[in-house]
Amino acid sequence: MMNLDDPSAAQDMAEHERVLADVRRWLEKAVIGLNLCPFAKAVHVKAQIHYAVFRESDDAGLLDALLFEAAELVAHDALVRDTTLLVAPHVLEDFLDFNDFVGRAERRLARAGFDGVLQLASFHPRFQFAGSEEGDIGNATNRSPYPILHLLREDSVSRAVDAFPDAAEIFDRNIDTLEHLGAEGWKALGVGPGAASEEKK
Repeated sequence: MMNLDDPSAAQDMAEHERVLADVRRWLEKAVIGLNLCPFAKAVHVKAQIHYAVFRESDDAGLLDALLFEAAELVAHDALVRDTTLLVAPHVLEDFLDFNDFVGRAERRLARAGFDGVLQLASFHPRFQFAGSEEGDIGNATNRSPYPILHLLREDSVSRAVDAFPDAAEIFDRNIDTLEHLGAEGWKALGVGPGAASEEKK
């Protein structure tokens, strides 16, 4: 049990809460608010999203944490825990390193028996689609306040796609939304690291 009388433990807890507040703000204002993912609102409203924070700074530990969260996800009923966001605020700050890690993580998940059971999506503060420029506003569709590994159930993804016949058009619609919003509009959303704390001041 964490001893909150210990200053370092209290500091860790404060950071944990700050990170989660930033991620929830990004989810509500950007992902749901701009309808970048039409599937996100339902699981958010039903409290079926599990949030985990990896506070260390080594990618090997992050991989272990991802496998643990994958096992925990499939062990729960989907009505209780439909999806998991694993947030890693202190590791893989470089997007290319993060992108390489995601490839390794997908292979490890497959070897661990999760192929066909779980999918892995990813978000990063410096996310950049292949062939795009770093400053292209379209990259914001996958930009988050911290590196995030998103575990989704294959069954849930299939049901969501069936419920939205135009699912293949979501990406193009998101690009249009963000181009209309523009860089200044995205910045005005206030969905970066520390944004939730700033709003409370």
